[in-house]
Amino acid sequence: MSKTITGFSKLTKDAKINWLAKNFFNNTEDGILILKQYENKNEKLQRLHDEFIENTISNFYVPYAVAPNFIINGKPYVIPMAIEESSVVAAASLVAKFWSTRGGFKAKVISTLKVGQVHFMYTGSFKDLKIYFKKSKNDLLKITDPITANMRKRGGGIVNIELRDKTSKLDNYYQLHVTFETADSMGANFINSCLEAIATTFKNDEIKIVMSILSNYVPECLVHAEVSCKVEDFFDVEPEAYAQKFIQAIQIANVEPYRAVTHNKGIMNGIDAVVLATGNDFRAIAAGAHAYAAKSGIYKSLTNAKIKDGIFHFWIEIPLSLGTIGGLTKLHPLAKLSLEILQNPSAEELMQIIAVAGLSQNFAALKALTTTGIQQGHMKMHFMNILNQLEANLHEKEILIKDFEGKTVTHNAIADALHQLRIKKQR
Repeated sequence: MSKTITGFSKLTKDAKINWLAKNFFNNTEDGILILKQYENKNEKLQRLHDEFIENTISNFYVPYAVAPNFIINGKPYVIPMAIEESSVVAAASLVAKFWSTRGGFKAKVISTLKVGQVHFMYTGSFKDLKIYFKKSKNDLLKITDPITANMRKRGGGIVNIELRDKTSKLDNYYQLHVTFETADSMGANFINSCLEAIATTFKNDEIKIVMSILSNYVPECLVHAEVSCKVEDFFDVEPEAYAQKFIQAIQIANVEPYRAVTHNKGIMNGIDAVVLATGNDFRAIAAGAHAYAAKSGIYKSLTNAKIKDGIFHFWIEIPLSLGTIGGLTKLHPLAKLSLEILQNPSAEELMQIIAVAGLSQNFAALKALTTTGIQQGHMKMHFMNILNQLEANLHEKEILIKDFEGKTVTHNAIADALHQLRIKKQR
């Protein structure tokens, strides 16, 4: 049978699966069984999932958990997280409890502007282009009135339109740089609709529109989160020396991109998990965060720390373009429930919560790295995954978990212990 196909999207789900199984599965029956096992038995809910994207053949589950004991601006939170990495939720929970007795987390939104651009080519006089833009600006705003009406009622809309000369970067390249406020909406569709209307009105025989699209780089949609405590309250043994070592770890990430990438990946473990759980776009958030980390021309840490007047300070500043209405936030049942667990926050409150989640993950990672090392805690959390890979039964798991208390956890050590346990059982 051919491994190419025309009209695949028009096939029924069963027909899609059967074609896939015949052409690409090593074991047809097992492959089909796995896909069917992950189907939701609730037909209405499964139909909702099927309609999110095209060519759905099953669901791909990611564990959904909560991290309790967060105190943010004096308010208690339980933070929902959707992630497969074993240590993330445990780390968040431990850090939340640690800082809950030291004043909790403080967070504030610095700004909420989002950006979209109309990219175009123009070979004429820049002076003439500026005159044309100045004359057209009111018309550009007016043409978007029907699109922005509802957004303006919620306090959002177009903030400004600028003409930017980019010819020093690329011959004949200019752009209309448009800033937006989108209230509690992430606003991607709203922004793109406005940009396309602006482009249609602005173009003429000399102005050749290349594309109109929002930007996921939002350095003016910025949130700050921090924790602080007396240095003597920071660590049980030699707190001053440990605090300095903690700060040095961040300083290394600020001068060594190889370290900074892993450093920031840990931050995104926490951020992406909450972004995904609340139905927001974690790919856009990650792209914008990493671009912000490189804004100086060198890729650096998204977090910083210092000691001032005997007080240890640890903080993050990060762009987060989020929404609590629209998209999947109210359509996906678990995303909707996540926002309910978070006490139905506004977009600005959600920015603060998610920045705290990122800061907590970085704190946990740096604390481990500068003391016991990352593997001790990570492998302990990975212990159950290894047992499942080795197909240990419940009785074997109980014995091995007890046997490995206080011991170094490695895959080989667990495999060997399980092997010895099974040999002993056979005797």
